[in-house]
Amino acid sequence: MRKASSFDNQLEAADALASALRADAAACAAFVEDFACNGAPSGEEAFPEQQSRFQAFAATQAKFDAGLGEIVAGLDRMAADVFADLDSFRGLTSRERLMGRFSRQRMWRLHSQRVREAPVIERLLDLLSKSNAASGLARSHREFAVTCQKATEDALTSIVEQRRRLVDEIDVARLRMKDLNAKALTTQGRIGVYGGRAEWERMEEERRSLKAEADRISEEERKMRDESQRRQRFITMFQAFADTLNSQIGLCNALVRKLSIDTEERLIVYRAQVDTNVPGSKAKITQELFPHIAGPIALFEKGMLVPEDIGSRKSAADAAFSKKFAAFAESDDSAQAPIIDLTRKSSWPRWRFLRSW
Repeated sequence: MRKASSFDNQLEAADALASALRADAAACAAFVEDFACNGAPSGEEAFPEQQSRFQAFAATQAKFDAGLGEIVAGLDRMAADVFADLDSFRGLTSRERLMGRFSRQRMWRLHSQRVREAPVIERLLDLLSKSNAASGLARSHREFAVTCQKATEDALTSIVEQRRRLVDEIDVARLRMKDLNAKALTTQGRIGVYGGRAEWERMEEERRSLKAEADRISEEERKMRDESQRRQRFITMFQAFADTLNSQIGLCNALVRKLSIDTEERLIVYRAQVDTNVPGSKAKITQELFPHIAGPIALFEKGMLVPEDIGSRKSAADAAFSKKFAAFAESDDSAQAPIIDLTRKSSWPRWRFLRSW
């Protein structure tokens, strides 16, 4: 089984992919805009080259999506480990229970020492730092994708309108051809029936002129039809590119929302720890230190985070994440069960095991 990379390595790899993805996307968007403004070549020889460029973007995008999914799933696993340790503090070890037969004071002293030696607060702060970095990457990429997608959609709208006008011109040409052919046929039918030889020759010349004009328009119509079909191939490719950018925006939205709600949950656990273990350590968490998860921290600073309010929103955020990152989705059983019950009352006196003896 492949050994999982460290978070820093994963983030560095995702950041490198983001840079490559933006370069590919910028090149694709520039071509779309040039196509719209300057009538970029739409011949068969241009399509394969551009198709390769757009396919390269799609391939990089898939790798980037997987990298983001792995990062956030990794944060969930780290949080699960921290919360599992916290849950273990609700009970006593065999050694502590044995000691309790002789001295409850020594039993709780051992328990308190075990809790203090577990770097839960440090691990929670590390989780917040990693969440901030992941959220920053998702937010910055979303900002780029929004700008690129808007420019692409505007250019694509112009290109589609250009093709629509071309199709209108094709329809006009076909009507003109039909009219000319009908006139040529009518003129041909009149030859030998009306007038003398000179009149017949004049009508024949008129028929040939009508037929030549019809043939000329037919050739133009054929070229316009071929151009329309070629442009449609580019439009289909451009639309797929715009759809991918739009998907990227939705993906980043889902990640940012999940990271925000996960941060709320971790801040509530952190608050419970510092309230009973290291008073005053809340000062370590500020919006300036964690600007990309500033929303939940603002609520944390105002004391507005409520455990009972998180459950349904976290379930919705996890479901959105699972939908967009199926490869990293938790099993149904684990997804339905909270990582830690933030509202459960301990059977022991509240956080008694964190007291100093």
